[in-house]
Amino acid sequence: MKRRLTLATVAVGAMLALSACGGGGESEPAATGEGGVPLVKEGKLTTCTHLSYQPFQFEKDGEVVGFDVDIVDAVAKKLGVEQEIINTSFETITSGAEFNQQKCDVAAAATTITPERQEATDFSEGYFAANQAILTKGDKKAEDEAALKGFKIAAQAGTTGLEYATENFKDSEVITYEDLPLSLEALKTGQVDAVINDNGVLYNYNTENKGFAIGFDIKTDEHYGISMKKGNTQMKKAVDDTLKEIKDNGEYDKIYKKWFGEAPK
Repeated sequence: MKRRLTLATVAVGAMLALSACGGGGESEPAATGEGGVPLVKEGKLTTCTHLSYQPFQFEKDGEVVGFDVDIVDAVAKKLGVEQEIINTSFETITSGAEFNQQKCDVAAAATTITPERQEATDFSEGYFAANQAILTKGDKKAEDEAALKGFKIAAQAGTTGLEYATENFKDSEVITYEDLPLSLEALKTGQVDAVINDNGVLYNYNTENKGFAIGFDIKTDEHYGISMKKGNTQMKKAVDDTLKEIKDNGEYDKIYKKWFGEAPK
């Protein structure tokens, strides 16, 4: 299925302000999918994401592909529509601003379900289990947290990895970057000594790029969820029903194996 990508240039501060005051974007949805599920655009399931986060969502040959993309395609199929993807800031996804402004129906951006984020948006049931991991250069591998003493560590803004690093790596300097590619580039060019992020993306990067090493995993028992506007019970039910269906019929395992090389354990 060909998916159109819309590059959304969003001023984060302005969007958060609009979200906070509740102004604008509160009109009734323009369309519906199968079962009367509300949609912001006729014939489309509009998905907010934040690129690039391989293998969950990234551009390849002019198309947005990835694990999350395939999962949401299954939801779109259930609703009898096609998925359309908008690339936007991660913070405007987790704050709920994009939903409050009727820009997206759902968001799939490898978003960890947390109590704070649940105050701003509703989430599906968890669809992917994740932990944090540390990536370094191959010649400066860190086997445990103690080995990070004195390191400069890159963390992505708005992520649970940043929260963990800030709270736990007291003997390190934690530097915030807007997205994962900038964090990885900082490591590659020697601006930082390590990157903390979700283990799925860092393992993927380590596999596809020489000269790096996974130092260790940090067990955080995180789960990704597909988010949607607070109170959108019809969309939540449609997403949850789809997740259950694809797990029961084996489609989830096929998607997982496609992007991670093996079925989930």
